[in-house]
Amino acid sequence: MINNITTTDLRPKMNVAKTTPSRTSISMPPILGFKTPLLKEKANIRIKKVKRGDNIIVPGEIDDDYVDIVEEEAEYTPNFTSSDGNFFASSQLLFKPRKYKHKVKYLKNCYVIDFIQSPKTKHGLGTAAIKQLAEKSMFDSKTEGRIVTFSAPIMKGESPAIFFFKLGFRFIEPESNKIIEECIVNNIPDIPPQIGMMYLPKNRLHKLLHYGELF
Repeated sequence: MINNITTTDLRPKMNVAKTTPSRTSISMPPILGFKTPLLKEKANIRIKKVKRGDNIIVPGEIDDDYVDIVEEEAEYTPNFTSSDGNFFASSQLLFKPRKYKHKVKYLKNCYVIDFIQSPKTKHGLGTAAIKQLAEKSMFDSKTEGRIVTFSAPIMKGESPAIFFFKLGFRFIEPESNKIIEECIVNNIPDIPPQIGMMYLPKNRLHKLLHYGELF
């Protein structure tokens, strides 16, 4: 018969010091190129990619690296009003249309956020989705970090403008930015819905990638 023998370690036991995390330690910023980890729950985000060839005109103020500025020739046909208030086209008065040159801003290759909705509010899911898109756009040689969206209330009294504004997006209309800034500074809860095109300036891109982190 073979017996199963168990050996007992009779050597004296020694306590081994184990390392514990420092109470004053803080998280380090992610290494460039490190992707934001995927979450079990995600915000529903719908995006599309537009090309320069789509000839989308930007009518407001935007960073130069977002647009191709092209000088084009256009025609202007002046209208005149008679003494009785009637309008006459220049052709009726034998005037030729005037030609003039003006600069047109065409949107470069970029990502456009069509829609975003989070299953939970104030859990950072929407922010995580935008950060992942920013990383994707930054490493895309064609878009180079360019992201735009069009802020419009989904429901009455609600607007995503404040959400995008806090992440670094800005309106192409300076007046809309001033309204939101004043509401934030003065801690006004009811921000008037702002509608229009928003974009992520390059100088705010890296701040977005580190949004919510301590470093």
